[in-house]
Amino acid sequence: MQDLSSSLAWRGDHFCGRFRAMASPCELLIDCQDEILARRILDSAISETRRIEQKYSRYLPDNMMAQINNGQGQPVAIDDETYRLLQFANTCYELSDGLFDITSGVLRRAWKFDGSDRLSSAEKVQALLPLIGWHKVNLDEKTLSMPPGFELDFGGIGKEYAVDAVAKLAMQIAPKHSVLVNFGGDIQVTQPRAAQQPWQIGIEDPNRDDHALKLIQIRHGGLATSGDARRFLLKNGIRYGHILNPKTGYPIVGAPRSVTVAAEHCIQAGMLATLALLQGPDAKDFLEAQGVCYWICE
Repeated sequence: MQDLSSSLAWRGDHFCGRFRAMASPCELLIDCQDEILARRILDSAISETRRIEQKYSRYLPDNMMAQINNGQGQPVAIDDETYRLLQFANTCYELSDGLFDITSGVLRRAWKFDGSDRLSSAEKVQALLPLIGWHKVNLDEKTLSMPPGFELDFGGIGKEYAVDAVAKLAMQIAPKHSVLVNFGGDIQVTQPRAAQQPWQIGIEDPNRDDHALKLIQIRHGGLATSGDARRFLLKNGIRYGHILNPKTGYPIVGAPRSVTVAAEHCIQAGMLATLALLQGPDAKDFLEAQGVCYWICE
């Protein structure tokens, strides 16, 4: 069934499909001339994105995340997909020495990154720190349990996971056609285009609205950007981005304005971009040590 909130347009040598999900503009560039095939890819992408969002959004009252977050210390049954996502979150936690922690979403109660100068109070932050700590979560292939008051938040990996899932689905539907999946700047390209020309992607300049910092040519793989272009606080000349240190409860200071990373898959690129920002002023050294292709905007 066609999603009425979506659009599909011919762009001269490819189709462009658009819809909105996960609080982001979502776009598919489809390297084919068959409108029926392009529509099938787009509609399948919308269905898969909605499925993931409805399953893992922390804003919905009766989904998988709600069951986990309302477990009150009791074991909650999880499925294979959820277990794999949690295992990936565990990998991020270990690689970052505890700085990437999906239990730290509770800090949103203390911080609102709306561009104002309103920093949180120490009392609010300190009150939340006992509710953070992935190491306190018990996980196996079938169940998850965590201390009462704890919450999980897939916000740091959910969109990238959806991008990869949609790209995989597009590859199954159209194995001979290149599809670029772009959800708010998180990108995956299924394979090179038929004529071998690259897709061109602009990296947003965090210092200038509607301006590309750099044009990147991409033929295959993932690309993700993390930064403070839209979510920040500014007080006494100091800019506080929305990336929070779960150990202190405060924003990371001294990080680049944005980090873009290329990797085999979007979720890997997103993880590395976020982990880099969590290093603060050492972001570049971290990326160099990973041996990945990256772009930094100070």
